[in-house]
Amino acid sequence: MKIDLNLFTVFEAIYTEGSLTQAGKRLNLTQPAISHALSRLRERLGDPLFVRHGHRMRPTPMAQKLMPEVQTALKQLTSALQQAHVFDASISDKTYCLAMRDIIESTMLPPMVQLLDEQAPKVRLSSVRIERKEMAQKLASGEVDFAVDILLPKQENIMHRKLIEDELVILTNKSRHKIGSAINESQYLKAKHILVSTRASGPNLVDYALTTLGLERDISLRCQHYYAACQVVNNTDLVLTMPKHYAQVLLQHFDNIEMHALPFKSGNIDMHLYWHQNRDTDPANVWFRDFINNTFSKWITT
Repeated sequence: MKIDLNLFTVFEAIYTEGSLTQAGKRLNLTQPAISHALSRLRERLGDPLFVRHGHRMRPTPMAQKLMPEVQTALKQLTSALQQAHVFDASISDKTYCLAMRDIIESTMLPPMVQLLDEQAPKVRLSSVRIERKEMAQKLASGEVDFAVDILLPKQENIMHRKLIEDELVILTNKSRHKIGSAINESQYLKAKHILVSTRASGPNLVDYALTTLGLERDISLRCQHYYAACQVVNNTDLVLTMPKHYAQVLLQHFDNIEMHALPFKSGNIDMHLYWHQNRDTDPANVWFRDFINNTFSKWITT
């Protein structure tokens, strides 16, 4: 038997106040509305529930039997609703699922985990890889809470915020390239280059930038991962162009590589945080967005 929960709110108010008028004032409802709700509940339960005695409404035996259960249920519902609007990260054991690529994972996870240990020690992270074409569906279904990626074409109901500003830099072998503090355009174009991509063919951001300038570089190696590319740079004269923040992470593991600025203009490769609109006001979602924003605030443009 389905019964409108609002009827039990009216029931509890009448029982507590002993008056339809006072129950209406407490619930901010008119007396006719209270009377109508009581009539519906009487019909559903097959009992008068309250009998008028002078100026008071006295509960029937069935109402007396129901009251403790109704009060408990309403308290539990009220508590659940209050908790739904409050998120205490310091005691939460929530797991956040983030979709990101390995280059972003290596850059972001270390500082995030360090701060989580201080601010939300029970919160857990799960990093997964998804295809970009699946992002909207995964966020909508809740399978993924957030995605971190480059700026992508606008998708319906998907919200985003710039998270990290990044730029491209050049990595060269210290022993084989006596370049000094800067590398010029001529040196860059004469070098043999590594292109990192998971695609089997095609240019990347650097090549697009060179094309607009009427220039072209010599690609000697195409590979899938920047770590493997750095291993090659560390032992050969090949040159690698890659995002600066990830380069700073990888250079901690190589002692024969130095970093230089690009000798020409190239578009930024800023990272954005994505989430679904239906979770925009969810307290747990809001907290994490603020947490991650504060974690990387030094890289965000205001």
